[in-house]
Amino acid sequence: MAEHKKIIKELGDKLGFEPQVLQIIGELDPDFLQAYHKCDKRLLSDGALTAKTKVLMALAVVASQRCESCTVAQMRSALNQGATKKEIMETMEVVFLTSGAPGVASCREALKLVK
Repeated sequence: MAEHKKIIKELGDKLGFEPQVLQIIGELDPDFLQAYHKCDKRLLSDGALTAKTKVLMALAVVASQRCESCTVAQMRSALNQGATKKEIMETMEVVFLTSGAPGVASCREALKLVK
């Protein structure tokens, strides 16, 4: 198995799904995928902050940037890390306070995963 496919499988196991964009990046530029993986390992690992807390922070950031597909990916990751409905909704409150309704609106599809 090619190295980039191993990385994608490992990421998929942690996230609970394999992001298609990473498959494309792995085929086009395996070195970039390895660099991404190194950063992602840090995000998805407990440290001073739990991995779940870091993923909820990432969810808030991508929502504030109004990236709808990114919010779906981060929501899947948050749920896979054990985030509860209450934790997710408090994250949405932070998004609303910092980015307003457009930030929360970018979570429309992602919030369907919580139901």
